[in-house]
Amino acid sequence: MAEKLLFFLFLCLPYFCLASNVTYDHRSLIIDGQRKLLISASIHYPRSVPAMWPGLVATAKEGGLDVIETYVFWNGHELSPGNYYFEGRYDLVKFVKIVQQAGLYLILRIGPFVAAEWNFGGLPVWLHYVPGTVFRTDNEPFKSHMKNFTTLIVNLMKQEKLFASQGGPIILAQIENEYGYVESDYGDGGKAYAMWAANMAVSQDTGVPWIMGQQDDAPDPVINTCNSFYCDQFTPNSANKPKIWTENWPGWFKTFGSRNPHRPPEDVAFSVARFFQKGGSLQNYYVYHGGTNFGRTAGGPFITTSYDYDAPIDEYGLARLPKWSHLKELHKAIKLCEHALLKSEPTVLSLGPLQEAHIYAESSGACAAFIANMDGENDKVVDFQNVSYHLPAWSVSILPDCKNVAYNTAKVGSQTSIVEMVSENLHSSDKSSENLKWDIYMEKAGVWQGADFVMDSLVDHINTTKDSTDYLWYTISVQVDQGEKFLSNGRNPTLMVESKGHALLAFVNQELQASASGSASDIKFKFESPITLEAGKNEIALLSMTVGLQNGEPFYEFVGAGLTSVKIDGFNNGTLDLSSSTWTYKIGLEGEHLNIYKPDGLNNVKWISTSNPPKNQPLTWYKAVVDPPSGGDPVGLDMIHMGKGQAWLNGEPIGRYWPRTSSINDECPSTCNYRGKFNPDKCDTGCGEPTQRWYHVPRSWFRPSGNILVIFEEKGGDPTKISFSRRVVTGLCGLVSEDFPTTDFESWDKNSKYNSEAKPVLRLICPKGTLISSVKFASFGIPSGTCGAYLKGSCDYPNSISVVEKICLNKNKCTVALSGENFGKDICPGLTRKLAVEVACS
Repeated sequence: MAEKLLFFLFLCLPYFCLASNVTYDHRSLIIDGQRKLLISASIHYPRSVPAMWPGLVATAKEGGLDVIETYVFWNGHELSPGNYYFEGRYDLVKFVKIVQQAGLYLILRIGPFVAAEWNFGGLPVWLHYVPGTVFRTDNEPFKSHMKNFTTLIVNLMKQEKLFASQGGPIILAQIENEYGYVESDYGDGGKAYAMWAANMAVSQDTGVPWIMGQQDDAPDPVINTCNSFYCDQFTPNSANKPKIWTENWPGWFKTFGSRNPHRPPEDVAFSVARFFQKGGSLQNYYVYHGGTNFGRTAGGPFITTSYDYDAPIDEYGLARLPKWSHLKELHKAIKLCEHALLKSEPTVLSLGPLQEAHIYAESSGACAAFIANMDGENDKVVDFQNVSYHLPAWSVSILPDCKNVAYNTAKVGSQTSIVEMVSENLHSSDKSSENLKWDIYMEKAGVWQGADFVMDSLVDHINTTKDSTDYLWYTISVQVDQGEKFLSNGRNPTLMVESKGHALLAFVNQELQASASGSASDIKFKFESPITLEAGKNEIALLSMTVGLQNGEPFYEFVGAGLTSVKIDGFNNGTLDLSSSTWTYKIGLEGEHLNIYKPDGLNNVKWISTSNPPKNQPLTWYKAVVDPPSGGDPVGLDMIHMGKGQAWLNGEPIGRYWPRTSSINDECPSTCNYRGKFNPDKCDTGCGEPTQRWYHVPRSWFRPSGNILVIFEEKGGDPTKISFSRRVVTGLCGLVSEDFPTTDFESWDKNSKYNSEAKPVLRLICPKGTLISSVKFASFGIPSGTCGAYLKGSCDYPNSISVVEKICLNKNKCTVALSGENFGKDICPGLTRKLAVEVACS
């Protein structure tokens, strides 16, 4: 009984247990009569694993978040009509309760269309084949299934008492997503569908408001919201609705063969500060933790298995520093202003052509101000209330008392983590991966265990497989007469293929002849390749492959894939067009069909054991018994030496791997300038490098021993060079200037009063269980450079390293004040001094 009472008290955190009345007006959400200024974090439950959920939510809460937001992924829950799944990574109720136990609110974006770079936009593929169905328009079959699923989710939440109206954490629900972008493409049916969706949602009687992202015509009482890199200029479609930002993109997603995009923390902070400066009340980071597109869940096509997104929490669950901590300090500064922001209307002052201040002052005397410099190139000095303030370009200063700057978005005083992938053998013993025992099984190119069907035409790949697999075999026999000239003159005939996408392997008589693929920018492709034909009968087997299905755009469910034309040039009579010939088809792979990647299917084929597995061999399954990597660090599977395929550990789907490189002709800036508006190509890295090398393997998937790693390699690679890598923080950097606001907030007491005696500090914290083992660089003066490449300036305190070593060495964390006591008062007179430090953690 006592244990039950303790559990009940644990759940009954300040926000919850008593039913909450959630309403809104023009300024904010109102919960039990109290206005709320809310900062939210997107964490998608299927993109991590249950063992990670508590840590992810705790890291978000530590980062100053009030709310967790997630989509609901229809195609992960309704596997076939009426066949529901809510276990493992898809245990939605468990995820919501973990958020509740952390004392946070939750926004449930049911959709059920989500986009989200998720396969088919989150809608089940089977729904496309329900007769008469057209997605996302005034279509009765679609609306019927959509309503049924929405009602199912709502009732599940009600059953568990998870809406705020029942004492749960859910304060908002969303229907549809970004439909406003495509509504006009559906004509009259688009408008009718949008209104139907809104009314259907409201009729669910959840007791909490509903929202629609990017839906300017959302009818009352549904709130329309903004999704963008910047939403400060957004205005709701009614004066009675609050200004809500459902998707602030702190980075961007990756596609195989592309560069790696990054969004600077200064720009993310600028966008958030501007939103609240201009009357925003709820802002959500999409995504705060991106996670992993395990298995075949990535959409696109060509979206990578990694959905890291340059988010504040990285794919592996580690806080990304300085982004996470810079935003944490921003959240503190905004919360210092909350009372004034929600209790008054702003006074707006123009301080220049691109400079302005918003003052929130209430009758009680509380006052908060935001001063912005929207100039993307030039710093400015402005006069505000008879005081001069220096504003870096593209920045916002936050003054919780209308006098003293607590935070400036462009001044990053938080530490930077140095993160490395530390390689380990697949056996943690002395055995090397080269000597590891492998079992192999080789697929036959073409038809296995009999044809599925024969057709006198080329079929659409997706309509044939219905996304039950990535793979579809197109097989045909070609008869070559002895008199063909190419048999004697050494000039091989040319195979010419056109495809709607996404990738292809071409085999002749079981030998791989060519491979080709489209790209994220153009999924269609053509290719020509010489092939070897023999006199007599030749079997041509073309393996069409998908790399995730479309996840958006109008009528996207009708976008196909697969071959549209197959010809062979070089015969005596010219070009042989096979497009309308008799083709034999086989769906999927034999290994897939027999589930040989799952524990209960491993023995369904006869594996061949070897310590010297074949290299560069296409259509090969590899299996090995591996140990878990040492320690407790997150784990990635290093596939840099493999071609393309899929991987599993103990039957769990790691995902598609493809170390496809971006073009060496792409542009990657040597430095990233945060100033000015961001776009996904502004701060790219990785030109000429693989888009993704490591593939996240959650620790909870490992057993203490006897782990079964299964790889299916499509093109050919070297399995002896596969390894695990631990994601480890090996060091830290910090750079703080004397003119930085004291962003650790020691300068503000509990009553939000400024303490003018406080000085800026540099704070370093190594991961738990490690210590600062060495100081690799330290300079107080005017150092330059970036983390890992700091340089001393012409003015430098010569004993900087000794000072930092005395304070920090052999400690888990330390704080170094930029004070005269530490570094002397006479160094660099007349200059604004900085302290730059790099340390190792071990």
